[in-house]
Parts: sequence; structure tokens; C-alpha cells
Amino acid sequence: MMRPLFLSLLLACASPGFSQDAPPPAANQAEEIEFSANLLTYDENADLVTATGDVILTRDGTRLTADRVRWERKTGLVEADGRVLIVDPSGNRVVGDRIALTDSLKDGFVSNILLVLEDGSRLAAVDGVRKDEVTTLNRAVYSPCAVVDANGCPLRPVWQIKALRIVHDPARGLVSYQKARLEMFGIPLVALPGLSHPDNFDRNRSGLLGPDVRFNRFLGAEVSLPYFISFAPNRDLTLTPFLYTGVNPVLGASYRHLFDAGPIEIGGRITWARGQTLAPDGVSLLDTANRIRGNLDIKGQLNHGDGWRSTFSSRLATDDNFLGRYQISYDDRLRSTWNLEHFGGQSYLSVQGWAFQGLRATDRADTTPLALPLVDFRWRLPLQPLGGALMLHVNSLNIHRAAGQDMTRALASLQWDRSWLSTAGQRLTLTALVRGDVYNTRNGELADLPLYAGENGWKARAIPLVAADIEWPLAGALWGGTQTLTPHIQFVASRAGVNSGIPNEDARAIDLEDINLFSLNRFPGFDRWEGGARITYGATWTWNAPGLAASAQLGQSYRFSSEGNLYPDGTGLSNRFSDLVGRFNIRIGRWVELSQRVRIDNENLAIRRNETDVTFGTRSTYATVGYFKYNRNINLEDLRDHEELRLGGRLPVGRFWAVYGAIIVDLTSRADDPLTVNDGFQPIRHRVGVTYLDDCLEFGLSWRRDYVSNINIRRGNSFLFTLSLKNLGI
Repeated sequence: MMRPLFLSLLLACASPGFSQDAPPPAANQAEEIEFSANLLTYDENADLVTATGDVILTRDGTRLTADRVRWERKTGLVEADGRVLIVDPSGNRVVGDRIALTDSLKDGFVSNILLVLEDGSRLAAVDGVRKDEVTTLNRAVYSPCAVVDANGCPLRPVWQIKALRIVHDPARGLVSYQKARLEMFGIPLVALPGLSHPDNFDRNRSGLLGPDVRFNRFLGAEVSLPYFISFAPNRDLTLTPFLYTGVNPVLGASYRHLFDAGPIEIGGRITWARGQTLAPDGVSLLDTANRIRGNLDIKGQLNHGDGWRSTFSSRLATDDNFLGRYQISYDDRLRSTWNLEHFGGQSYLSVQGWAFQGLRATDRADTTPLALPLVDFRWRLPLQPLGGALMLHVNSLNIHRAAGQDMTRALASLQWDRSWLSTAGQRLTLTALVRGDVYNTRNGELADLPLYAGENGWKARAIPLVAADIEWPLAGALWGGTQTLTPHIQFVASRAGVNSGIPNEDARAIDLEDINLFSLNRFPGFDRWEGGARITYGATWTWNAPGLAASAQLGQSYRFSSEGNLYPDGTGLSNRFSDLVGRFNIRIGRWVELSQRVRIDNENLAIRRNETDVTFGTRSTYATVGYFKYNRNINLEDLRDHEELRLGGRLPVGRFWAVYGAIIVDLTSRADDPLTVNDGFQPIRHRVGVTYLDDCLEFGLSWRRDYVSNINIRRGNSFLFTLSLKNLGI
């Protein structure tokens, strides 16, 4: 980091007190200066002190070395020449052929100067002058890049800034440039009028940050110019004007504040522009009148002490397609949430609120739910009846819609668990649970689907459950490694028929998977309960050897009684024998990793769900393949079938360059989903680019193409150029 360079240069330190013929120095000089040289002489007639040969002066932590130092006591001029090197307490180094100072040690001149800063950055100049602690370098150049290669041979800096004059003002903590120009790879690129930056490159100092340059068909050329404002070490504001050639400019802002309790960040963008809405044909877009458009993002976390913490996050937009139109986000639903938590030694309390903003053309604000409050309390009781553990669980939820089904729920459960480990290694766990729910439904006839509707008024239900779970790990040697086979059997019995008249708000996305196969209730949430008696069975196999690993899990369940239409077709649970679910993983060193999750139809062995991800290579050189297909024949809109392929990769080219690319292809056809408009091969988007990265420079150029259009995304090309110069914020 840059510091005052001449640093009260200790050269008055050339104390003649070390010469036998010299007059004694002042006491304060002798106390402040450490001095050594091969030869020290004093000319009494000229009042001149001369030190030669490996001269070393040290004062206040600053060290000067030179071949020769001369001090003219009459004029107060101190001169050093021959391999002059000054090192200040911060580690900054000044190298020059000749340096001249007044005996005030504050003003001076250096010729052919090189400054090596603490972080390795270099400032070189033909000469430099320091007056009133302000240093001026003439015909100077700055660069943090390496100037020698790995073999010690000279190397042209990747980039440098040449200036007619560079001024360092330590009182202001600023380095400023006059008539500066940026050069990259030896090629002059652009003038930098008015360039300045903090002398210690403090990330909390105000100043202009690096611009981003983009281009796409609908916004035109885009340049963003962020300006960072530091109010204090814990508070700052970044203002970013976004300038476009195709649309009106946008102003962005991001405010950050680190309180003693935790961080808060508030950001957003605003503009005056036309919006877009979906035409009556449901396909084309219509422009609206000019109006204020923008978005707001708020997030933070505050610790209140004594185990209390609040976390909050809010995302809002003025209209459906502002975020997509300006390529800020392609999310089609924004969530705002607040959560107050308390962490006790054996308890946990959460009080939450949730609000949503739908951005799809079919979303209606009056049917979007507001969940407030959502209360969840869990307490592991200190009692241990029959040697087991007791857990008390209380939950409450209120959901309101302006024109839809409203619901209030309260429930409490008490669960007892005890585990045994036999001498043969089997692990047996017994569970008993009792739960009571109370619901109040309003406007049930306005539910999204009849399947989700509840009966208006009050409803209550009692749910008892007992379960037994047995696991038996078996280990042994295999192919130079160790394998473990763990059979797993679970029996669950609970009251059936407890869902009649109960609204379904949080248990809609039911789908049998490997992660919920052995759950006591395989519905997400609380509104639906899987009753009756069932047995679940499966096995997990793992194998580990040096540089190799593999694992597999497969399981299924059988329900002894039928619960009618509780489980929608295609969820894997609609028959007494469930579908088979499994997970498979293979790892070969650090080069290959495969993960697959499947669900197999129990009647015809058709693959109902297939999620496969494969990664080849290392962190710097890799290829990825992702594929998933849902073939469940589900008619519910939020569980529609889909097929997708994802490809990506990165390849270094030489030491500093790399190319990368990624593509997403929608393989869904009308045979998979009658509502789709795709033909079975529809690219969604692709991105390709090139990057350069070394110790002082990073830049990249990428091309993105979107192949589909909707209210948030427009078909077309986008180009992005990024540039980052070390220490300049650019």
C-alpha cells in the first residue's frame, strides 16, 4: 500500500559523532538515529559529513541504504547516491540513483526513482519532488503487474498507467494522475482524465468502481458506472447509473450497514419507462404508458442476544416484467419473509411471515397468499419415559387471500423415540406419536383446485402413530476396498381417513423420492397425513477404495390399506405397492463424479423420474452433463412433466486464457406434456465466452443467446465485456 514516500528521511542522521575529528552531535540526534558505514569523515572547514561504503541509516522504523551519503551542515542539504534504497515501516520501498533532502527531512528530490509498494505495485519516474509532505513524480508510470518472469528475465507489464505527473498527498490519502493513459499488452488504449485512487487502496474509500459493458438486441449497448461512497467502515452506498442506447437509463443503489447486531443491505433500481403486458391473445406483448418502474431488495440478519435472532428478506417489483426486461432476474415469483428465532438449549422457536408476488402472466395478486404468522416451536423434554426421548412440537399458520381460500391452523404433537443396538449390530428404533390439529377454513369454494379445498368452518382431527425401524449394517472387504450393505425395514401404522374436509396449503408437491421414502409422513408440510399401515423396505450399499467410491440405495413401500384418491396419479404412491426409488453415486478420484436419482414404475418398470448429473475434470478444466426427465403423467400444473438437458464446460488455453460454454435444451414434447408448445428439442439459452486472468488483470467476453420469449425473457443475443484491474477498482 502506498505510504508517504520520503518519510522524514532520516538523513539528518548522518551524525558526525562517529568520526574522531568531528564535533559531537546534538543529544537528540544521537538518541534518534542508528548509523553505520565502512568509512565516515568530517570536513571541519566545509562543515561536511561524508559516509561511504554500505551506509545504513535507521530512524523511527525507516531504513536508508546507499553507497554514499553527504550532509552539508551549512546549507542543510543531505544527498545519497549509489544504489539508494529506502524502506518505510509499512514495507514500501523507494529505489533511486540519487536522492537529495533538506535537513528538515520533509522536502527533497530523487532522480530516476522506483517506488515498490507494500503489495508489490510499482511507481517509476524520471524524477520526483517532495514538498510539504506532498510527493510529485514526473513522467511516471504505475503498474501492479509482474516485471520479470519465472526465470527472472525482464517482462513487459500486462497493463500500466503512464502519466505526465503523479501526485501523492498522504494527508488526503490520495494518489492522483495528470494526463494519464491506460496501456494493455504495450498498446495504448484509453485516456483516463481525472483518475485518482486511495494511496492505500482501502476498500472503504469512496471512488469510482470498474464499469461493465454489455450489448443485447433489446436494450442496446449498456454501460454501468458504479460509484462507491463510504460513510464509515461499517456503512457504505454504491450508486450505479445504467446507460442504454435502446431504453431509458436506470439508476441503481445499494446501501449496506453493519450494526453491532448484524448486517442489513437495501438495494434496488428505478427508471421512468414504458412497461409491457400480455395481449389478449396470450402470446404477444403490448406496451404501456411511461411510468416509474423499478425493484427493491432488502435483506439482513440481526442478533438480539440471549439466543434471539431475526432474519428478513424482501423482493418487490413495480410490475411483472421489469426484472426480466432489464436482465436483472428471470425469477417468476418474488418472496418476502421475516423470521424471528430463539435458540434454547433443548428448544427452538420460530415466528415467520411470508408474502409473495407472482410475475407470471397468469398470476393474480388477489389470489396470492399471505402467510402471517407461521409459528413453529420444538422442545426436547427433559423426561425420559421408558428410556426414550420426548419431543413436543407446536405449529400454527394463518393464510389470507384477498379473493381466495383462507385458512387458520394450529397443531400440537408429542413424539417418543427410543433406539437399541444389538450385539449383532442391528439398530432398532421404536416411535410413538400423538398429534391434534384444529383448522378453520374460509371461502373454501375459491380454492385453486378442488383437490386443495377445505370445508368452510372448524375442523379437528386426532392422529396417533406407532412405528418400528430396523437397520443392520454388514461390512466386508471387496476389490481392494471396504463395502457396507445396510438392509432397512420400517413398519408404520397410523389412523387413516383424517384428511377429509382439511384444506391443503403446504402439502401439494407430493412426490416419492429416496429422501422421504422412510419418513413417517411422506407428504411435505402438515395439511395432508399418510394414514393406514404400511411397510417400507430397502437397502443401502457403499464401497470405498483408494481413489474410488460408489454407493447405491433402492427401496419401496407397501400399503396394507387403500386411501382412495389421497395420492394423485403419477406421484409413485397411488397404488398399494409404491414405485421403486433409488440413488446411485460413483466417484473416480477427483476426475469423475456421477449422481443419479430415479423412480421406477412398480407395474411396468418405466422410468418415471430420472435426474442425472455427471462431472468430468478438475476445478479449472471440466465438463458437466445434466439430464432430468419427469414422466409421471400428472395433470396438476405445479407437477407437470418435463425433460431437460444441460451441458457445460471450461478449458484453459495456455497459462492465463480459458474458454467456457453452457447450454440448456428443453426436450419436452407434447407426448410428455400436452400443454407444451415445444417439438421435443428446444434450446432455452446458451452462453459461451473467453476469460483472461493473471495476478493483476482479469477480463472476459461472453455471448448469451435466449431462444424463447415470454413476458420476462426476449429471444435474442446479449454480449458482456468485463474488465478488472488490480488495485484500481476498475
